[in-house]
Amino acid sequence: MILTIERLGHLGDAIAQGPDGPVFIPQMLPGEVVEGEVTGDRMTAPRIITPSPDRVRAPCVHARTCGGCLLQHASDPFVAGWKQDVVRSALAGQGLEAAFRPIVTSPPRSRRRATLAGKRTKGGAMLGFHARASDVLVPVPNCQLLHPDLMAAFPGLEALVVTGASRSAEVALHVTRSLAGPDVAVTGGKPLDAELRLNLARVAESHGIARLTWNGEVVALRLAPMQRFGKALVAPPPGGFLQATMQGEAALLATVAEAVGPARRITDLFAGAGTFALPLAAQAEVHAVEGDAALVAALDKGWRMAEGLHRVTHELRDLFRRPLEPDEFRHVQAVVIDPPRAGAEAQMATLARSGVPVIAAVSCNPVTFARDAKLLLAGGYRLDWVQVVDQFRWAAHVELVARFSRQR
Repeated sequence: MILTIERLGHLGDAIAQGPDGPVFIPQMLPGEVVEGEVTGDRMTAPRIITPSPDRVRAPCVHARTCGGCLLQHASDPFVAGWKQDVVRSALAGQGLEAAFRPIVTSPPRSRRRATLAGKRTKGGAMLGFHARASDVLVPVPNCQLLHPDLMAAFPGLEALVVTGASRSAEVALHVTRSLAGPDVAVTGGKPLDAELRLNLARVAESHGIARLTWNGEVVALRLAPMQRFGKALVAPPPGGFLQATMQGEAALLATVAEAVGPARRITDLFAGAGTFALPLAAQAEVHAVEGDAALVAALDKGWRMAEGLHRVTHELRDLFRRPLEPDEFRHVQAVVIDPPRAGAEAQMATLARSGVPVIAAVSCNPVTFARDAKLLLAGGYRLDWVQVVDQFRWAAHVELVARFSRQR
């Protein structure tokens, strides 16, 4: 069957119109003419007849087999425009539109956190990502996505797999670059006993791993795995949330700071370990609200150890079940809100009834962002602009910051 690609879906798959409906085709681009066998709604082995001018040679030798990246075959301008359009389409689906700023994209080899799969083999260990829609493990010794410091940690990660993984099951290694070295949290490994605990600690020490967590338990802490949030140093809990790249975090923070402007009293909702709250405390008093006790503790300790910051108060609260009410925003001059992918429908509904002058909304899901934005606009807010930040280079993931201001 010969088909012409019409568009990309929001997950990065190319979509063509077949005789029986849409056909999904991996690693293709709009305008390309392809030929191949269609099974159900998939063409799994297409041959390109007419390539797109936006097609480029993938910069990574693992691109065809690894499922870690989806769009290395597309030019940077194409990917940037497509990600902007994903957000526009989500807004249009709610009957909304906005002014868009130029996208900010993180460079190659900048990802500072990743979840790798590890498998013990006869000769040692295999470490990498799964092939797309498959449980086949693909080694990635020349990955162009991960930060060089994470690539340098591979020998230590492989040693952990050899030491603590069984031959019958994979392990997941959540690896984060910290100021003190790799922060590693492993799940799926052998149950801990005295001998395994000792051997894992030896591997961590010999390979410079700052902290090693095994099946939820810290088994080695060579140095506190600090992250810098403004003037504060914070050690997030094992597996705690961190923005994917330093460049992406800097872009999000700069945009949030611009959005809140000279506000002197800020409430930070879904505050995490202080990504926004602690840098903003250089100019304002901040009340940080978060539902994870370990993240709240890390944020508070980071603030107490820092110098030159305004007061940062904190509150442990499930904002899905118990959002802040409008009267709790009295005297607040700006709100920062950074919910997970599910969005913050309940919290946005109460914000829409508040008198907060400015809201800086950070989102990792354009669909739930658009749904929540509609609530704010219905409550009398104006959507001033949207800034898309792409820190998941070559992936379908999209993040953004939007500024909302209350209309007089």
